[in-house]
Amino acid sequence: MSAARESACAFAPASVGNVAIGFDILGFSIGAIGDRATVRRTREAGVRISAIRGVVADLPMDAARNTAGRALQAMRDALGLPFGFELELDKGIPLASGLGGSAASAVAAVVAANAVLSEPRGRLELLKYAMQGEQVASGSLHVDNIAPSLFGGLVLTVGIDQPRVKQIPVPPTVRAVIVHPHMFLSTRQARAILKGSVLMEDFVWQTANLAGFISGCYTNDIDMLRESFEDVVIEPQRAALIPGFGAVRRAALSAGALGCSISGAGPTLFAWCLESHAHAVREAMVVQFSHHGLECDHWTTKVEPVGAYVVD
Repeated sequence: MSAARESACAFAPASVGNVAIGFDILGFSIGAIGDRATVRRTREAGVRISAIRGVVADLPMDAARNTAGRALQAMRDALGLPFGFELELDKGIPLASGLGGSAASAVAAVVAANAVLSEPRGRLELLKYAMQGEQVASGSLHVDNIAPSLFGGLVLTVGIDQPRVKQIPVPPTVRAVIVHPHMFLSTRQARAILKGSVLMEDFVWQTANLAGFISGCYTNDIDMLRESFEDVVIEPQRAALIPGFGAVRRAALSAGALGCSISGAGPTLFAWCLESHAHAVREAMVVQFSHHGLECDHWTTKVEPVGAYVVD
């Protein structure tokens, strides 16, 4: 069976990791922004990156040190492909923003590459290849950005070696407000400050919040979402890394947000709210960041189950 095409381009959305109460297991996609990858089959073995463009251009051109390049290497090695890949990246997600930029690049690359295979692989298999790329950026294997970027929507992922992925319904009246302050915060730095243990009372509290949040999503219980939307483990440790975090969060809640927390490792913050409150919540967050000398990009979106896709 011959390959359907010699090259393909794929788009992968940005994502919010952790979603406050689901550290390393929950994430949701942001279709408003993302990365694109163009992959071509080559006669030469290996993976070569020929161009990186967009809002971030100074990324490693060495495939082994680039998240998208490493994901393609993992894919090629696992499948024993007799050909190589040439990769072009168009970055739409700011570097170290907490919006899953490294994950989106890896996901876009493997989805594009999958389109040039004679026997395309399933999404769960692509997830494993993309995870190898994400490890280059964060130093660990985790899927809370990879899975939502690949599958779309709000996603729960359990397990690493044999991950199980579940898309969780989001109440249709809910909107996600994303506010990205113009500052740099590396994922490695944000992970390095985390403690290695959790108090029993915090573990119980966090577990209850995670269960309540997921239950609220399935039952369209907005009050349950509001009551459960609090991170008592990770957020208190990372809050000091983001100027004005407390003021921004309080302003969002005062404007009607169901919850407000750190997107992934930060510095981007996100809030969930009803559609009727979305404008007020966004403005409140942006104003508070401006009081701390930070300009922002911002997006308001539905959480829709649309993941990475091939661009025709």
